Amino acid sequence: MKVLLAVIGFIFTLAAPVQAQTRGVAKIGVLSPFSPAVAESWHQALRQGLRDLGWIEGKNIAIEYRFADGKSDRLGPLAAELVRQKVDVIVTAVNTDTLADKNATKTIPVVMASAGDPVAFGLVQSLARPGGNVTGLSQIAPELSGKRLELLKEMVPHLSRVAVLWNPKGITSPISWKESQEPARELGLHLESIEVTSAERLDKGVEKAKSSRVGALAIMPDPLFAGNLKTIAELAVKSRLPAIFHLPEFVDAGGLVAYGPDRVDMFRRAASYVDKILKGAKPADLPVEQPMKFELVINLKTAKQIGLTIPPQVLARADRVIK
Repeated sequence: MKVLLAVIGFIFTLAAPVQAQTRGVAKIGVLSPFSPAVAESWHQALRQGLRDLGWIEGKNIAIEYRFADGKSDRLGPLAAELVRQKVDVIVTAVNTDTLADKNATKTIPVVMASAGDPVAFGLVQSLARPGGNVTGLSQIAPELSGKRLELLKEMVPHLSRVAVLWNPKGITSPISWKESQEPARELGLHLESIEVTSAERLDKGVEKAKSSRVGALAIMPDPLFAGNLKTIAELAVKSRLPAIFHLPEFVDAGGLVAYGPDRVDMFRRAASYVDKILKGAKPADLPVEQPMKFELVINLKTAKQIGLTIPPQVLARADRVIK
């Protein structure tokens, strides 16, 4: 009987997360270029994903958060702080924070939850074989810029001119701007470039878009814009411009429409990378995954405010509609 109990105890020990049994509490760093409020739903999904895999805060993991609040110059120092904390793995959101971590450490594993093209930016050697200390999920889907323009054309009658809000100093934003060119030509749309490099210039940017006599506004992916969703949504409504972004949080904040990868789902999936790494896997050997779920969200209340009727065929495709 004693031997049987010993065997059962040994099996349960093997079933527990490796890091928990050998080191007690694993330390996870989370670096974000956004504010806590903007990132909360994503980080909640990460925590839930970890719980589903047996990693419980206060029991076998501790999480150290660092937020840049939209200030990219803070990412380097914050990444260095996490390295000094000797965390076991760092979770990032997009390209800017992932690059900061890659520059800060070559040994601590880094899991990106929704980065842009990680190969183009030198974050990994290839999607199949990352080759360094960075792996995770990429939200790359070059056709999305065109899909958003296509949605605007479906929703806005006689649309011929679209203002594109982008940050030339950003990492992902310039790529998305370039990716918009060919789809725009195919759709017969003229794109008006609106460059915005700081939150203080957002009002001027939207004002310029309105004065350019465009029929709609497309916002390119960028931490600057993601961190100021509510401001952009309010400015667009005030200018009566139908606006589209890639994050559903934009629509929740009062924006008209969003279409893009489900970032909540991607952060939940990032937990599996953390789990594997804490159990001994090397980031270099874990292939980078791409989006599996895309989400179309529409705010009918906003549509009514700006005097726009959303066509039934577009509403029928929506994953979520705010009324």
